Amino acid sequence: MTKCSPRQTPGLLERLASGPVICAEGYLFELERRGYLQAGAFVPEVVLDRPEEVKQLHREFVHAGSDVVEAFTYYAHREKLRIIGKEELLEPLNRQALAIAKEVAEESDALLAGDICNTNIYNPADPDTHRQVRAMFEEQVGWAAEAGVDYIIGETFGYAGEALVALDVIRATGLPAVITLTFHRAPVTREGLTPEEACRRLAGAGADVVGLNCSRGPWTMLPLLGRICSAVDVPVAALPVPYRTHDEEPTFQSLRDPECDSLPSDRPFPTALDPFTCNRYEIADFTRKARGLGAAYFGVCCGAAPHHIRSMAEALGRTPPASKYSPDLSKHAYFGSDPTLRQHNVGFRDEL
Repeated sequence: MTKCSPRQTPGLLERLASGPVICAEGYLFELERRGYLQAGAFVPEVVLDRPEEVKQLHREFVHAGSDVVEAFTYYAHREKLRIIGKEELLEPLNRQALAIAKEVAEESDALLAGDICNTNIYNPADPDTHRQVRAMFEEQVGWAAEAGVDYIIGETFGYAGEALVALDVIRATGLPAVITLTFHRAPVTREGLTPEEACRRLAGAGADVVGLNCSRGPWTMLPLLGRICSAVDVPVAALPVPYRTHDEEPTFQSLRDPECDSLPSDRPFPTALDPFTCNRYEIADFTRKARGLGAAYFGVCCGAAPHHIRSMAEALGRTPPASKYSPDLSKHAYFGSDPTLRQHNVGFRDEL
């Protein structure tokens, strides 16, 4: 694989050595909400159709406090493009996504990350799928390395075995690897490994960062994070979805909304999760608690918006550019405390 010369900016491991790193995610859901990506297959054709929208979202996340611009190549693999009958777009889509992300990263000192993810074809009992998965990862990782990424993310793996294949392909480039697993209702991988055992295996195989992303919201991810932080000696990643999951419904796919009788199916996932969205203060609370457990690599996955990332950054003691506009209700006409406010309005606050 041919790699571009690295940029002159502190790398992932150097940054982690001096403090937490934030990597904003959530491109699929946010661009679907904005009307540029179709829910269902969730293939990021927006990279080719509306590149300016992807670029703008990258900029918004950096403005909000992300240390990383992650190329939008999630679900941009051969299997996803096969499903929609557009395999010919595989290489153009990946290269375009990397070029967009690189442009935004170079506008600041943000890191540039490549990204691969679950393929949905991996089967532990079928070695042929292992070969197919490796070939798919080699395509995407090769393009990322050629684009000069600072490191590569492998994410949302339900199978630890598939995550290990991804890690092996990334390590062949010599680039740092961040590998994150997703846990569904049962707190084990699809092979039956506990979070701590799966992450121990990944760390032992050379992953630079291990941890969790997607599926679980803040309060159902935290218990698993604590177990992982106690089990490994590499930085731990914490990237929940921003939804109010709980013990009975621990994933955003399992949430139910019995008060709504207009849903097209029996569950709000993936397009009617609005009533369950975490507010910025809940994301800040999660960030402080996860940091207290020992997590060092942060982000918010599907459903994230820039205000979530700003809240996360501020909870880590930072003041990103977006903090200029953090809430200050002191001058609000009804709820403010500024002495120059019109008192007939302030006195009316309890009537609102």
